Amino acid sequence: MTGIERRSVFSLAFLYATRMLGLFMVLPVFVIYGQDLHGATNVLIGFAIGVYGLSQALFQIPFGALSDRFGRKKLIAIGLLLFFLGSVVAATSESIYGVIFGRFLQGSGAIAAVLMALLSDLTSEQSRTKAMALVGMSIGVSFSIALVVGPLIAEWSGLAGIFWVTAGLALFGLVWLVTFVPTPVQSFRNRDTRVFKDQFHEVIKNKELLRLDFGIFILHMALTAMFIAVPSSLLQNAQLPTADHWLVYLTVMLFSFFAMVPFIIIGEKKKRMKHVFLFAIALLSIASLSGLWTDHWFAAFWLSLFFFFMAFNLLEASLPSLVSKLCPAGSKGTAMGLYSTSQFFGAFIGGVSGGAILSQYGLSGVYVFVSVSAALWCLVASGMSNPNSETGMTLNFGKAYDAHQAKEISQLFSALKGVEEVVAIPGENLAYLKVVKSDLDPAELEKLRLRFA
Repeated sequence: MTGIERRSVFSLAFLYATRMLGLFMVLPVFVIYGQDLHGATNVLIGFAIGVYGLSQALFQIPFGALSDRFGRKKLIAIGLLLFFLGSVVAATSESIYGVIFGRFLQGSGAIAAVLMALLSDLTSEQSRTKAMALVGMSIGVSFSIALVVGPLIAEWSGLAGIFWVTAGLALFGLVWLVTFVPTPVQSFRNRDTRVFKDQFHEVIKNKELLRLDFGIFILHMALTAMFIAVPSSLLQNAQLPTADHWLVYLTVMLFSFFAMVPFIIIGEKKKRMKHVFLFAIALLSIASLSGLWTDHWFAAFWLSLFFFFMAFNLLEASLPSLVSKLCPAGSKGTAMGLYSTSQFFGAFIGGVSGGAILSQYGLSGVYVFVSVSAALWCLVASGMSNPNSETGMTLNFGKAYDAHQAKEISQLFSALKGVEEVVAIPGENLAYLKVVKSDLDPAELEKLRLRFA
């Protein structure tokens, strides 16, 4: 990466992680501290936890489209301001309804797609995959930190304290955006990183991608529902004081992260990703169900959480990679847009369903719900094909090409060994390829690219 690319990636990764930290901190404590809010019921608490996912799902794609027209940093600033306002509303509310409205406002600042679009504007095609991987890692780190920090802040200053800290993080994000995030000279409508209407049909009819969209929906539904039950199990059944919950989350996340790494290596290196994937889903289902019998015994319940988060981290890391491998060439932006919408909508359904089930059937009902949902996902995923080593690649010719040249580019590049798919759009200066890197001759590829440059 160039110096400006490194600055862009790390500044945006830090901004993204800071915002997600504010959203995640409430997860491990809300079901406990939310009981003190006026009008609170288990159903409304679940709705309050999940409602940010609804507004995220609704506004993610519109924010991305508006940023194409009005500029990335302007839309990010608006999103952070909405996040700040939502945090203040939630912090100053004494009723569950005020907190619900605040959480909805928080989620309406749906800047994830805009941040990724800005990242693509500020990085070259060669650096973009590494850049997005670094941003993805920052989200995982912020999630782990939030599970530890959230209970500590709540013990010190209650639920309102978490929302005030979140508001402060939003203002810090605004200052960071203005001070450290570079402004692109020009924003490009790159088909591989944006959502385009004409690609929706192609993506929606792809059964493999639909399986993955269903998977991320179930995964985040399960995660949100579990946080309806787990804090109460730790407090009521395992007899662990709320002040000590952070230690459980710290050890569970730390050990589960390292435990999942060998499986990622096996899946990628041995080309057994389908087997690893199905194993992780089955483990998610079994670990969830084990909460029925282990939550009265702390050591056993810790193991249940360890296996749950090992499976969760493994799936969370695998799913975006699989979407990238399986989506048609040049359609990554559209595929990831639908994927993200499914993810946030799953969080909403998980909160609403978890709260309703807790109210009707208690903690055991939530664990059964998550387990059965994961088992259904395992059944759906069993029909997937084993992903191959294909990866996306974008070639920049430096100048636009016409329809005749587009046809020639498609024919000549398709004939190269290792090139599986080519998308060339007349009027663009880019071509989008699906390649098997182990079979590809980079010198031949570059020689052919220079012919059209």
